[in-house]
Amino acid sequence: MFEALAYLVGFRLYVTMRRRSIDPIPTSTRWTVIAAAIVGAAIGSKILVWLEDPAITWAHRTDPIFLMGGKSIVGGLLGGLAAVEIVKRRIGETRSTGDLFVLPLCVAMAIGRIGCFLTGLDDATIGGATSLPWGIDFGDGVRRHPLPLYEIVALAAIAAWCALPQRKPGDAFKRFLALYLAFRLGVEFLKPGRGFYLGLSGIQLACIGGLAAGARHWPRVFGAAGGAEALAHGR
Repeated sequence: MFEALAYLVGFRLYVTMRRRSIDPIPTSTRWTVIAAAIVGAAIGSKILVWLEDPAITWAHRTDPIFLMGGKSIVGGLLGGLAAVEIVKRRIGETRSTGDLFVLPLCVAMAIGRIGCFLTGLDDATIGGATSLPWGIDFGDGVRRHPLPLYEIVALAAIAAWCALPQRKPGDAFKRFLALYLAFRLGVEFLKPGRGFYLGLSGIQLACIGGLAAGARHWPRVFGAAGGAEALAHGR
């Protein structure tokens, strides 16, 4: 229910924001980008789930129900981004198209994490044991890190940070992606039974890869000079 609600609210928020903004991207191009993002996200989210534990995936390789189950937000974001960049090159679109997606993505992901939290242990997004006072017993007698709640708080902070002035179009999405990947890279250490790849999970490797791929942008995106310059130009 919350996954469906996340898609619905996120899409409606995007449509509303685009109507209220001055969007230089033609409608036909926007829909092409959205279609590419959906397809890329579906593929990426599934592939990363399979790579989380290749041994288990291989053992269930003939089980379509297992193979179709599970999704990865990190895989969806990176897969969607890759698909969008490929399509933009094919159609010759050089302008940034990501900034309008930042707030809808943050809101949709936060709503989805409410569902993860309510699902509890079966969702496999709950953290390991903790003695911290906010640890929650999800039914197995162990107080655990409520990682979905951590992510909701993180997404609220990321959305607020991305709303700050940017140096150039596209920097809001780059900032969102970098902050979210950095958050997931760190918070994955709080999950139990992770570390198939020399102590790191497949999600963490994807986060490292995504951060490395965009490394050339981070000094500008997070530099104080960028914000000062944007403010000076009234953006």
